[in-house]
Amino acid sequence: MTDQPPPGPPSPPFGHPAPGSDPYGQPPVSGQPMYPGQPPYPGQPYPGQQSGHPGQPPYPGQPYPGAAYPGTAYPGQFPQGAGYAPYPGAVHPGPGYGWNPNDPLVNPPGGELSGWWSRCIGVVRRGWVVLLPLLLITQVLPAIIMSVLVLALGPALGLTTPQVTSETTALPDGLLRDMSIFVTTITASAILIGLLQSVGWAAGTWVITRQAVGESVTLGSALRYGLSRAPGLWGWTLLVGLLVFVGICLCFLPGVYLAAALSLAGPVYLFERSNPIGRSFQMFHSSRFGMLVGRLALMAVVVIGIPLTVDLFRQIGMQAFSEAPLAWPIASPGEAVGALVVTAVASVLTLPAYLFQQVALVVTYAEQRIHEGPVDSARLAAELG
Repeated sequence: MTDQPPPGPPSPPFGHPAPGSDPYGQPPVSGQPMYPGQPPYPGQPYPGQQSGHPGQPPYPGQPYPGAAYPGTAYPGQFPQGAGYAPYPGAVHPGPGYGWNPNDPLVNPPGGELSGWWSRCIGVVRRGWVVLLPLLLITQVLPAIIMSVLVLALGPALGLTTPQVTSETTALPDGLLRDMSIFVTTITASAILIGLLQSVGWAAGTWVITRQAVGESVTLGSALRYGLSRAPGLWGWTLLVGLLVFVGICLCFLPGVYLAAALSLAGPVYLFERSNPIGRSFQMFHSSRFGMLVGRLALMAVVVIGIPLTVDLFRQIGMQAFSEAPLAWPIASPGEAVGALVVTAVASVLTLPAYLFQQVALVVTYAEQRIHEGPVDSARLAAELG
């Protein structure tokens, strides 16, 4: 035996702190991390975290400044941090994106029709200087081209109003052939013109979203963006149009249903970049079915009602000319010019319908997104690219 005390625990290697000590020579404090950057223990406040009242600890679960409250959500939203993520191909905008009751583009839950309408008006006020010439180039001009093509091609193929008498017993010779040529030409032209229209829809969506976050946009920059996204949007638009056409052939009502259920396929493709048909169906058949149908019904009244009213006046104006003023060879240049003027004016008068359709679809899509998860104009702009 010896009078010396028993040996203690071995000393740590040189440069390493002893267990239970602070590397900077400060004694550890209960409930605080020992190393800089180490996350705090449960219930410990972050630096700068506010407490409920002086002398009281912070509320349990209060997040780090700038972060979201875990497990909480606004009415009708998925909770933040519950698996919600940007859609494939979208750029994650980072923290701070969520729900803003004063967002200029996104109508929040509880905003009702008045909130939706006020945001549509706000979009028009901010963007009409760019949107109107954009829609004139990409929507009204194609409409004029199609109208002139119909007026010129029909008489050229002999497809004028037939003179039916009591002795008429058979169809005119070559009618089916001429009808096939007419329908094929018009369909092919509409498909090609659809590419230009897709440029306009993509560019208009970009203008609306960028202006909502306070950015300055020009017609040229909008057209450049529209050209970059138009091919994909054009392809999906053709597929949606084919589905609606088949539905119309099946007793009409299925076509109306498909037109409504697929109405958001365009915005879905532009923002989310994948599965536009499936996502549009999902939004249409969600718990917000009544709200979405109401928005679409209002759009239909404007988008269909204005062109029908304008076409009525166009037909009255065309009564001043012969049945085929643009038939080749042109018999009367004066009548041809008059018919062109009436057609062009009628197409321009439908511009408000195109503008409302563009604005209402984007605002409606944004409204649907806020009911699925935290989103605001800045996040939508980041997703759009």
